[in-house]
Amino acid sequence: MENFNFWGIYLITINIFSFLTAGYDKIKAKHHGWRVSERRIFFLAFIGGALGVYAGMKIFRHKTKHRLFTIGIPVLIVFNLAVIILFMLSSSAHSVSHSIMLP
Repeated sequence: MENFNFWGIYLITINIFSFLTAGYDKIKAKHHGWRVSERRIFFLAFIGGALGVYAGMKIFRHKTKHRLFTIGIPVLIVFNLAVIILFMLSSSAHSVSHSIMLP
């Protein structure tokens, strides 16, 4: 159960950070300032922050015309969800195997 708490906090944190990063990059784009690299944004999405990046794209209207983002970020959302589901299934299978008592 502690493992789920850690990963839940991790996912919330990485998605908030990814969302804020998208907003920060939009502000910098408007003012022609130093930008967050697309590689960094995709890295954040890959390590669990895809939903935050996607929300940032929609709310800040940022990177919405870039095909790499309009296709790549939703693909990474599916990837993130698949990893979460696999993690949950393996954790529950692990719990079940430990709770079965053999004679």
